[in-house]
Amino acid sequence: MKVEVNPKDTSRGEAFELWMSSPMPMVTLTKTLNVSKVLKVSRKTGAKFNALLCWCIGKAASNMNEFYLLPEKDKLFKYDSIAINVIVNNSKGGINSCDIAYTDDIQQFAKDYNQLTTQVAAQCESSFIEDSMIIGTSAMIETELDCIVNQYTDKFCNPMVMWGKYRRNWIKTTLPISFQFHHVQMDGGHAARFLDILQKEINAI
Repeated sequence: MKVEVNPKDTSRGEAFELWMSSPMPMVTLTKTLNVSKVLKVSRKTGAKFNALLCWCIGKAASNMNEFYLLPEKDKLFKYDSIAINVIVNNSKGGINSCDIAYTDDIQQFAKDYNQLTTQVAAQCESSFIEDSMIIGTSAMIETELDCIVNQYTDKFCNPMVMWGKYRRNWIKTTLPISFQFHHVQMDGGHAARFLDILQKEINAI
């Protein structure tokens, strides 16, 4: 569910006053994560690497209050659920968006991920969840990337997690992650904590 709230009644009231009128309120942090465990579980279970990583992102975000608040058109909204958006290559050579509801059940999430992305790819139609806080993702796995800075548009203030191809060596598998967020939603310290929690969730998968 999505409801409008008074920013002054939340922990983001001051940030709302400071950053809501900023022409460029988006911030990007980058961090290289150890994703060896995700790759291991993917190979063991047959679940897609990106599906497991998206679940870890949802799991980390679900433990932080900041992810349930989001600015939109000079207003602040509170959500009671989170979903992950993925970009899908469709059967016509284009791309579509696909929202997947986050659940603590990793097997159910992986099942939903496969079903929904397959459907979107075949039908060439995007699938959206309107009343969940959406965390965008974009995986460009064709090449190794050090950092990604996304475009900023006032049509999309949602947090965005982006990555390229993971890097393997004989010790571990690593993946540089770019995390973009709206400064009204959270501060840099919150974003850094999210990346630390994400690494812990990856290690515990």
